[in-house]
Amino acid sequence: MKKLIHNLLFAGLFIAALSFTSCQEEFEEVGGNEQETLMANSDTAALIVNTSTNDGSFDNIVDGASCFAVKFPYTVDVGGIQITIDSEEDLELIEDIFDEFDTDEDVLDILFPITITLGDFTEIVIENVEQLIDLAEECREGGDDDDIECIDFVYPITLFTYDINSQQTGSVVVESDKELRQFFAGLEGEDLVGIDYPVTLKKYDGTTIEVNSNAELAMTIEAAKDECDEDDDNDFNDDDFDEDRFDFCLTECPWKVITVERDGNDRTVDYEAYLMNFTEDGGVTVKDREGNVLNGEWSATFTDRGPLLTLEFDTLVDFSLQWLVYEVGEHRIKLFAEGGNKIIMQQLCEDDGSDVNPDSLREILKECEWIIKRVKLQDEPIRRLLGFEFKFLPGGVATLTNGDVVSEGTWEVGYNEEQVLALLISFGDEPAVNFNWPLRDLDDDRLKFSVEEIDYELILQRVCDDNANDGDVVEIRSIMMDGSWSVAMLETVTNDGNTAVGTEEFAGLDFYFNAMHQVQVDENDNPITTGLWRVIRNYNDHLVFYLNMGEDAPFDDLTEAWYITEVSADRIELVYEDEYIPSKVLVFEKNM
Repeated sequence: MKKLIHNLLFAGLFIAALSFTSCQEEFEEVGGNEQETLMANSDTAALIVNTSTNDGSFDNIVDGASCFAVKFPYTVDVGGIQITIDSEEDLELIEDIFDEFDTDEDVLDILFPITITLGDFTEIVIENVEQLIDLAEECREGGDDDDIECIDFVYPITLFTYDINSQQTGSVVVESDKELRQFFAGLEGEDLVGIDYPVTLKKYDGTTIEVNSNAELAMTIEAAKDECDEDDDNDFNDDDFDEDRFDFCLTECPWKVITVERDGNDRTVDYEAYLMNFTEDGGVTVKDREGNVLNGEWSATFTDRGPLLTLEFDTLVDFSLQWLVYEVGEHRIKLFAEGGNKIIMQQLCEDDGSDVNPDSLREILKECEWIIKRVKLQDEPIRRLLGFEFKFLPGGVATLTNGDVVSEGTWEVGYNEEQVLALLISFGDEPAVNFNWPLRDLDDDRLKFSVEEIDYELILQRVCDDNANDGDVVEIRSIMMDGSWSVAMLETVTNDGNTAVGTEEFAGLDFYFNAMHQVQVDENDNPITTGLWRVIRNYNDHLVFYLNMGEDAPFDDLTEAWYITEVSADRIELVYEDEYIPSKVLVFEKNM
């Protein structure tokens, strides 16, 4: 037996020596010790090529393929919501929409044509989904593809080329993976390449390694290429957590139990609406629907799969388990364990509108008219709807009007999948308001709906009887409707402190503020455009002049919800400011 082991050991050392010798033969020295080279078809060259290959896995939520990526910008439709994708950060918006609901089917449609970038950085125009699927099926998924993502080159890198006589023929400085990949793509199999060492590489965890030879380069890439999860899959909920973020989210606000499954059995009816409160000292309390309080303990550990949350109760056995935290965010946490165990909870913080029930919100909406103060979709203001009026009528009928044209749709109030009170609006001819809007803030005369994760926001201002009983509002309306007006001043102070003057853009134009909230602009007694205007008193008791002249220049500069700072029989001064505009002043003077 000892002799056999000795022979096997000797054979292993002999094979290792042969391997090292063959590795050494990939590299040649040119001119003595002056410059080490490698052949373009060598294993080391293949490692360089694979490390510089374009990684297409970051947008798998869109194309389902790791061997190519869709080139920015492009547009997708996610559950009826169109999103323009301009960067990797925008891809998170898609996941946020998918995460809004647990029970729906995640449907994403790409608006073709699109351009995709392959691993070698060549680009192909894709005309339809069938063509995209055909290409995606050619990819090797699950981390089995050739590209190396756990280590990257730090640029710039200088490369040298040589002829068959080992004489240097040129040099090139590469600044990116694309340039490095394309450099090697232009070589023939036996071409010789030299690298100007030292070269720095950066690993997935941020650490850097400096190498000084071809052999060191090859060994470094080989050692690092399998050290990380390349995320070449379509699991969009394997979010990364850090300990501080997890603990903060867990202890920030109480959690309301939404769903409980234990050993494959649905136990939701037993625990629905229980409230769980985590404290920073590792304590956890659960309050049942009768107000009884059960005490327990919690702890968390972090693994490659994500956080593991351990709950321990003396009596609440269905909760006592080590749970994998599959997802945690501002409003929801999902816990899973093998064997058919699941808990989903919704976070209840003071500003989530949880103290208002569906019936009370329905009555609030039906009491008066509601003016659109702001609509934002994906952080883009929909200015053309500023000042439009909603009416929420009995029977689920809703109207939307600018005072001239009336659209009809539907509305409904209920809880969304996160158990947040929400207003579902549907208008066939106005898709910008079609959404299930979660209520975030409710004042006496103001409603705010939003989804922060995707930058959606709707703010409505209540107006009862068109403010007909407000003497100031009625007087200002009468002044504005008495004759024609001209823009006497339009000045905007920009963030850099400069002042932009736009008064001359409106020289010679007459503004007529008419009934039914309509404004008409004439030039030489000929109408050239129309818009919407209204004067109201807002929830802060300020007088506001809504002016919506559309989104076309130069009239778009007038489209704002202006504060009225000064008014007389022949002059009105308006001011607007927000996070983007420090100050903007508009003055109308009556034509005599």
